[in-house]
Amino acid sequence: MREFIVEADGGSRGNPGPAGYGSVVIDAATGETLAEAAEYIGVATNNVAEYKGLVAGLKAAYALDPAASVHVRMDSKLVVEQMSGRWKIKHPDMKPLAAEAAQIYPSSQVTYEWIPREKNKHADRLANEAMDAGKRGEPWSPSASTAELDARAARAAAAVAPLAGPSTCSPTGPSTCSPTGSPTGPPGDAAAGAARARAALAARGDGAAGFGTGSPAGTGSPAAAGSSAAAGSPAAAGSSAGAGSSAVAGSGSPVVSPQGGTAAAVGADVRAAGNAARVPQVGWAAPADLGAPATFVLLRHGETALTPEKRFSGSGGSDPSLSDVGREQAERTAAALAARGTIQAIVSSPLKRCQETAHTVAARLGLDVRLEEELRETDFGAWEGLTFGEARERYAEELNAWLASPDAAPPGGESFAAVAHRVSAARDRLTGAYAGRTVLLVTHVTPIKTLVRLALGAPPESLFRMELSAASVSAVAYYADGNASLRLLNDTSHLR
Repeated sequence: MREFIVEADGGSRGNPGPAGYGSVVIDAATGETLAEAAEYIGVATNNVAEYKGLVAGLKAAYALDPAASVHVRMDSKLVVEQMSGRWKIKHPDMKPLAAEAAQIYPSSQVTYEWIPREKNKHADRLANEAMDAGKRGEPWSPSASTAELDARAARAAAAVAPLAGPSTCSPTGPSTCSPTGSPTGPPGDAAAGAARARAALAARGDGAAGFGTGSPAGTGSPAAAGSSAAAGSPAAAGSSAGAGSSAVAGSGSPVVSPQGGTAAAVGADVRAAGNAARVPQVGWAAPADLGAPATFVLLRHGETALTPEKRFSGSGGSDPSLSDVGREQAERTAAALAARGTIQAIVSSPLKRCQETAHTVAARLGLDVRLEEELRETDFGAWEGLTFGEARERYAEELNAWLASPDAAPPGGESFAAVAHRVSAARDRLTGAYAGRTVLLVTHVTPIKTLVRLALGAPPESLFRMELSAASVSAVAYYADGNASLRLLNDTSHLR
């Protein structure tokens, strides 16, 4: 019996909000991508989009072989547990979608497995492509998709990591590295093989820490002086997208892209092998000729009246101004940044407390302030203005879900997953716009922690394990190969 792997994902930018799904059918024996499906579905929740992706993936697999056995891999714990029969399906929006998925194949032919988000990149990329296309008012186009190449590049990077990471290599160079794991790409993955060969031959690249220096990344410990390991309070962290209800709008027939057989697979492998040259080289194997990075100096806004009381203060509340203490913090920060003389541009969240902080610095440096909507703080919904204790008293079940999963959101609010989607999109735009330059990003706790988390490749729960004080400075450098280096975290020395 033929065996397929179906990987599916769905997302909602707002939960509910503009949503889309992606799914891919893979030959379990060869690792070959056989079909892709993606669609923008209008306004929906994350869970609806996840189920839509599952249905589309199963239908694509059924069209290829109704007799095949199918192993479904998803990063939605809810969908996996419900479809496996271990959790009850209570929500009215979920029941018809689960029933539709269950009718495509006999249950004896389908198994389900939960996987971490980082192992579901192909389907996640498809879902984001669909949402991006929907935002432009266009259908998802298989011919314009780069999801498969991106997924192959990610597998190649995973194959390189055991060879290149400083945890298993001597500082004297990659020639002394000994691998600690096996390749993660599928059988016959040419991109992974090419990447392994390149890693073995890579030249050394050393650089200095600090921000705004233009030195290469990858020199050992990524965090510079001034970092803090204190555990941040959950109220300071942000939020994530998850269970919620919404009617689905704009649904239609999915766009499915068959990948075509051996010739197409070989062609994709050749393209991926070429693309693998641009896969980030990490640790001691980082190349030395990447040029100056785009360096983000990440400034959290100064205090407001809500800050010392540790109240949820996001983008859905009253948009408070800086307090007297906050204005003094902004002045001290401006003086310190002016003394360093490295800031070349300023970008700010549109919220009032960030704009006030940014304009204080801009006046000292003689720069303009560009507003970036995607750098706004999380919308905490019904929790806005509450302390953590008050939120627990009134919303115990919802708060526990929020603490447990990046896909759970405050009632009427936004999720960590949704914030990560928009912050990473802003990061990509800004690194392109400010390549080789040092830019001050004036923003909030969650966006800064998210940028740090993504730079380190850390899991979502790391957001609860970082402390960011008001008017603190952090820094991340982004290189041309896609690699990132954390230079500084939660520096408050300029306030003392």
